[in-house]
Amino acid sequence: MSTSVSHITEELKKLDLSQPEPVQGSLPDYNIVDVFKNYVANEFSRITDIDKSIVFAALDTPKVLDQGDLIIALPRLRLKGINANEKSKEWSEKFEKGKFISEVKPQGVFMQFFFSKSLLFELVISNVLKRKTDYGYLPLGVGKKAIVEFSSPNIAKPFHAGHLRSTIIGGFISNLYEKIGWEVIRINYLGDWGKQFGLLAVGFEKYGSEEALANDPINHLFEVYVKVNNDVRNETDEATGVKQKQEGEEEEEEAAAVIDASEQDEKKIQSPTNEKAKQFFRKMEDGDEQALKLWQRFRELSIKKYIDTYARLNIRYDVYSGESQVPQEKMKNATKMFEDKNLIHIDRGAKLIDLSKFNKKLGKALVEKSDGTSLYLTRDVGEAIKRYEQYHFDKMIYVIASQQDLHCAQFFEILKQMGFEWAKNLEHVNFGMVQGMSTRKGNVVFLDNILQETKEKMHEVMKKNKEKYAQIEDPDKIADLVGISAVMIQDFQSKRILNYEFKWDRMTSFEGDTGPYLQYAHSRLCSVQRKSDISELELENANFDLLVEPCATSLVRILAQYPDIIKRASSNNEPSTVVTYLFSLCHTVSQCYDILWVAGQEKDVATARLALYAATKQVIYNGMTLLNLTPVERM
Repeated sequence: MSTSVSHITEELKKLDLSQPEPVQGSLPDYNIVDVFKNYVANEFSRITDIDKSIVFAALDTPKVLDQGDLIIALPRLRLKGINANEKSKEWSEKFEKGKFISEVKPQGVFMQFFFSKSLLFELVISNVLKRKTDYGYLPLGVGKKAIVEFSSPNIAKPFHAGHLRSTIIGGFISNLYEKIGWEVIRINYLGDWGKQFGLLAVGFEKYGSEEALANDPINHLFEVYVKVNNDVRNETDEATGVKQKQEGEEEEEEAAAVIDASEQDEKKIQSPTNEKAKQFFRKMEDGDEQALKLWQRFRELSIKKYIDTYARLNIRYDVYSGESQVPQEKMKNATKMFEDKNLIHIDRGAKLIDLSKFNKKLGKALVEKSDGTSLYLTRDVGEAIKRYEQYHFDKMIYVIASQQDLHCAQFFEILKQMGFEWAKNLEHVNFGMVQGMSTRKGNVVFLDNILQETKEKMHEVMKKNKEKYAQIEDPDKIADLVGISAVMIQDFQSKRILNYEFKWDRMTSFEGDTGPYLQYAHSRLCSVQRKSDISELELENANFDLLVEPCATSLVRILAQYPDIIKRASSNNEPSTVVTYLFSLCHTVSQCYDILWVAGQEKDVATARLALYAATKQVIYNGMTLLNLTPVERM
């Protein structure tokens, strides 16, 4: 990142300017907006005697460009005995704008600051073009280590569309933390232990096919899983005399929602198949070699398939962990610590922790069944202890749906009551649910089906422009990348805590704020640059004084905001912050095309305009890759 540290200061020197005295916590070597904020804070402090750090903290970025590049609400300064409306006028008149600020406007209790256009063009465009993918990097977490646990599907089941949110939100957060300087370890903590594997083993003995397992392992295992669950249901029907729904005989979407027999109320009459499953899992927990060999085979085949799906989404992991990887010793030690801390009480042979003593909302948590088998809460505790011993993380983030809010709160509280100081560094990033997730062709909810259909839809649209289509080297791949963008952007657009409705027509549209629109905006900028014969060196040395049009000013002002967008997104773990920014940027550049022509212009004018477009293309690329999208150059 050495280019970041020197470049802005060097550019200022060329203009006979120096860095304004930096306020503690500002990053003027990395964030151009902080250069201006430092100037405003210093000058504001000079005319008011208010500490510049207080001023700096009170400066905000307005929601619309008409309100300035920076705005300050005087009541935020908590000054007593002043008339804020009068002071905003008085201080605006006294403010020395220098070469950094072009205008200071009083607006009621607000003061609006507009950056010098010429300085902004010089600093922003050259900084983006020199730093390229580093533009936006901020060294906020250098020397710190974060673990991000996300996705965590259940082994031996196809990647369900419902897992998509954890996967892509976790991928974004991992990228974001790296973009602000943290070392990030990505962990996929698989659901690879429990009685469901007993059910799968019993089912495979009855319904399994070695040939089908070799050809399509994960779907075959799922078919087996559905059939054996229905056996349990039928046996329970016969024992109780109550007829239950046969999910396994109905459409795949309903089959995907089959309730694990292991989740049924233990008080209900147990089926013979269910009893065999419990016995098989008991063997697994006891370390039976044959039982573990079969389980290991199912696990490895499933992970292999998952890796392919993750690669398609640009998701990678440093560690594939899972409930099975938590050492028995860690869980036993955890249970002993519960007892040593007098947290345990026993109810009908089961071990519970009453957390309502510490927080009434948390209730009681079951940590060991009456038969001595472990639960995932205990395994989570053991895994967290193991991770801290191994990594000594500064933060550990769990990207898990909001339905697990109680589980995470219980889990964190237990670790706190066990006396672990690092428990305060655990964070649950939750999210709402996807509603109406189904394909156009039928009720299939597996992600592979969703992605296949979006790819087909994108392909259909691309073929309508025969001339452009003929120029694409691998249209199938481009259709897939644009389709994936469609799915992911629809997910990322709303705040993550909200539920959202999956809409096919809106998602696959090239109109409005969609993934395909983002891809189109990037590819169009690639086309503009591809058609010119102007070198990158010429772009970096362009005469930006020739950019006099208001739309050019609007565009460079938005480009300047990108590092602050990164900072804001990192404070709220919100992909929607980045998505909203990217759409604003794309809308602004689209308004420039009819005004800022490159083709047919004099060389120096064309070079200046193309430099602005090239910087815009780079920032769109940076934002899209932060979201784990692959920007396309032709479509």
